[in-house]
Amino acid sequence: MPSEPGQAGPSGLFHLLLVPYNAFMKIALGADHAGYELKEKIKQHLQQQQIAIQDEGTSSNESVDYPDFAAKVAHDVSDRRADLGILVCGSGIGMAISANKIDGIRAANVSSEYEAQMSREHNNANVLALGSRILQEDEAVRIVDKWLATSFAGGRHERRVEKITKLETEHA
Repeated sequence: MPSEPGQAGPSGLFHLLLVPYNAFMKIALGADHAGYELKEKIKQHLQQQQIAIQDEGTSSNESVDYPDFAAKVAHDVSDRRADLGILVCGSGIGMAISANKIDGIRAANVSSEYEAQMSREHNNANVLALGSRILQEDEAVRIVDKWLATSFAGGRHERRVEKITKLETEHA
């Protein structure tokens, strides 16, 4: 039976009733050199909404390796030091692939508000990956806002997310 928001379901998954931009939310942010500038814009936007930020870098446009930053953010989320994570690289693809290697992470590479909504509502995504070379700044901010404002629907989707979680333990 699906759990209510804020209660653990049979798989131990928690359903968060996310109130957009609440002061109790903490978001881990990370980017490589290609995503640095967009990450900074997103960080500023979230801070204006009184959302706590854990900035895991990078701190410049100098070339770095995206898996290092994806791992930091993913571990922040999986270890519950952050509620959710947002990653930015050139396409979002490498960040999503890297983050999804960490147990408990459901990272979605998103390029539209619809995908942002579905990734939270149906897949309970806990990490958002964005492509700075694909999205305009205003599009990215709208995607972040939609993603944060959408909660997990539970119901039939909970069973599917539990199956994803089971795959982590079966094939570890």
